[in-house]
Amino acid sequence: MGMDSDAQSFDEIKANLSRRHVCGPDEFAVHCTYVILAGGFSQKTAKKIHAKIMDEIFAHGADFDSLMALFANRNKINAICKIWQRRAEYCAEYYGLADTGARVAFLSRLPHIGKITANHLARNLGEDVVKYDIWIQRLGVLYSGDAALRGKIDNGKLDPAVRAACDEMFGHLCAETGLPRGYIDVVLWKSLQTGLVKV
Repeated sequence: MGMDSDAQSFDEIKANLSRRHVCGPDEFAVHCTYVILAGGFSQKTAKKIHAKIMDEIFAHGADFDSLMALFANRNKINAICKIWQRRAEYCAEYYGLADTGARVAFLSRLPHIGKITANHLARNLGEDVVKYDIWIQRLGVLYSGDAALRGKIDNGKLDPAVRAACDEMFGHLCAETGLPRGYIDVVLWKSLQTGLVKV
């Protein structure tokens, strides 16, 4: 439908999930910065802020005061500066881990990246994972048919039963379509976020 899906297009996400592109340190930090900024904002707003922040970093480095003048969120700017300064180390450690689970766990320990945001970042880095955000949790619970799970939907802390419902839904959709989980995730998220699919 001509919609953008995330920091990357639908086609870029699908291609990256099929054959993971290995990022250099700068590109790794750019992806980290995007997901940090995207939390709590619309995609359109996040893209605008991200472009300004990255332009400033590439022109003058990750200077806290300069970045704060562009986007006055101390916690997010502090995290972005830390990641930029240690980008080579973080990138090497991430790609040095042997499996997806370990890599996602590593991402969740980066500054201002929690468990749900780690999955978003991992997917953007080419890992075939799901970002269990509020939209996907709602759809997974609806798919399960278990009304009692509705009260367990929480964007801050993913309930194991809600995760299981989402995983069952994704298992079914992957089997039906032959598409990667991460790609189905972003298509469903955008469809829910825009109201194309209602829950």
